[in-house]
Amino acid sequence: MERRPLVEMPAALTEPAPAGDSRYLLGIDGGATKTLAAVLDLETGALHLGHGGPSNEDAVGAQAAVQALLGAADEAIDGAGIGRGELGAAVLAIAGTDTQSIAGHVRAARTDAWLVVNDVVAAWATATGAGPGVAVISGTGSNVFGVGPGARPWRAGGWGHLLGDEGSGYWLGTESIRAALRDREASGPPTALSDALCRFFAMPSVEAVANLVYAKPLTKGQIAAFAVETGRLADEGDAVARELYERGARVLGEQIAAVLTRTGLAEPTSNEFPVGLIGSAFKAGAIFIEPLRSAIHEHAPGARVEPVAMAPVGGSLLLAARVAGRAEALDAVQLGPLIESALAR
Repeated sequence: MERRPLVEMPAALTEPAPAGDSRYLLGIDGGATKTLAAVLDLETGALHLGHGGPSNEDAVGAQAAVQALLGAADEAIDGAGIGRGELGAAVLAIAGTDTQSIAGHVRAARTDAWLVVNDVVAAWATATGAGPGVAVISGTGSNVFGVGPGARPWRAGGWGHLLGDEGSGYWLGTESIRAALRDREASGPPTALSDALCRFFAMPSVEAVANLVYAKPLTKGQIAAFAVETGRLADEGDAVARELYERGARVLGEQIAAVLTRTGLAEPTSNEFPVGLIGSAFKAGAIFIEPLRSAIHEHAPGARVEPVAMAPVGGSLLLAARVAGRAEALDAVQLGPLIESALAR
């Protein structure tokens, strides 16, 4: 089988752009539960946000995804008080197994200058400053993307909730429900997840939660939200909940290992590099991060494995600055707090 990279790096991101003087940049982070757009004024540092619903084509379809993306973009552009033509660059980073369909719709509705990339590319920029390293996303879904020496890219995971999303919030949520059902039928060990499920979903029994999954059905986001309870119980010592995080770290670690190998980052000659952890699932803390760090260090002892503080939309803005030839005008260290402040308003 021929194995080409699942995510190609657009030439606009790999070839140095001539220095520019554009003032405004647009970055978008589009996911399975929400979309966030940001217009940054490079002269004043002002950041204008726009919000939209899910923009993952796998979850909501192409039409709804494009509407969410363009709606959030227009809200941010209007907030900045500018026209679309004043944007120096626009980079839309979206979740999903195939971004080409969305890219075609976006180009048709706007211009060819609006660059659509998989969300892992922006996550990689956020985690590494667009240098050699790996981004690991574990929010509602999961995905891994890295770039090694010689700009070798590789992606693993990101196949959506039916075929993948291992180690994600959704995976932890569904595995928690399965564990509670095994507790209920006495085919598995007892766990506090059973009572927690009933409280969280306001249902009288575990079997009623199972019926809710099929009958309503519960959305990906609703199921993923329960991972917060799984993390709490794991911290309190529930053996089943702890095992779920350990297993999640193992399966996600297998995908990271593939990325490390294919990019050349696992080679003994590779220098120290970052592996950035992005997404709500990592809020569980050490119960998830430590076994994942151990799995990564088996293949790359020099990897710096740390959660990423900057919101993913920051990666889209960093890429937009590169496309516009304004990379030197955007300080990644200052960008993170700027986005955090704007989100808090």
